[in-house]
Amino acid sequence: MKIFKRFFRHSRGQKAKEDQKKSIKDSLAKTRRALAARLDGLIRRGGAADQRLLEELEEVLIAADIGVRTSRRLLETVQERILKQGPEQLGFLKEYLKEAIGEILMGRAKGLEIEGGRPLVIMVVGVNGVGKTTTIGKIASQLRSRGSKVMLIAADTFRAAAIEQLRIWAERAGAEFISQQLGSDPSAVIFDALEAVRSRGIDVVIADTAGRLHTKTNLMEELKKIKRVMGKKLPGAPQEILLILDATTGQNAISQARLFNEALGITGIILTKLDGTAKGGVIVAIANELTVPIRLIGIGEQIEDLREFDPEQFVEALF
Repeated sequence: MKIFKRFFRHSRGQKAKEDQKKSIKDSLAKTRRALAARLDGLIRRGGAADQRLLEELEEVLIAADIGVRTSRRLLETVQERILKQGPEQLGFLKEYLKEAIGEILMGRAKGLEIEGGRPLVIMVVGVNGVGKTTTIGKIASQLRSRGSKVMLIAADTFRAAAIEQLRIWAERAGAEFISQQLGSDPSAVIFDALEAVRSRGIDVVIADTAGRLHTKTNLMEELKKIKRVMGKKLPGAPQEILLILDATTGQNAISQARLFNEALGITGIILTKLDGTAKGGVIVAIANELTVPIRLIGIGEQIEDLREFDPEQFVEALF
């Protein structure tokens, strides 16, 4: 029988829920100003929801980094509602847009789960500077606090700083840590680490990989090799290939996601640095243009600020 445990079980008390909503709302303040505040300006101006207003609405959506393709989908949905309700119903414009964004996001959220009886192997990928190693450390800390036995593998062997940073996070979290010398073959590091997984009773293995330029073919081929080695050593591994994206890069994050997905078949996206950008609307574009679920979002520096993505909370905070 398969037994699953959710990665993050936040308190379900009413106060905890309110605190979570407030922190997400605070983290999206810049994005909200770029979207909802400008939308309010259109509504206050009054008049009918005519073609001119829809063109201005498109500009507002694109400015919030929702992207051209996704903005046009949202506009089509809004226009359908306007046709049903009448163009004079401008006051309902925000509600129409909230519903349209909610429809895109629903079904694009999926939490991470641990299956009982075998180790869960997670391969983490992403370009330099997105917060990859820090995010791995936060995941490990949250898992350890819930009783899971975790191993971190330093397969980014090109940067001494990356190895040392992951070592510090492992010590802080109380996770096991495996690395080799700087410049070692990343696949060999993975192979040797997975040798020890079963004997040590590890529940979750998280492998850091080199922060690579997604346009460099030889580096993407190396990631494919790591994936193959994992599967040979532990059948079915890696069960998760998580791509870390930096929300501050806006639409560039989508092109990264496409290329990593084509090369590896990523199973989930973690979007970091939502609290420091006005480009949080990119999460809507990602959900619209990719079938990959959004697993976690980073809304601050603290360990608990790495959260499961909740579409309903996100939409409410966005407006």
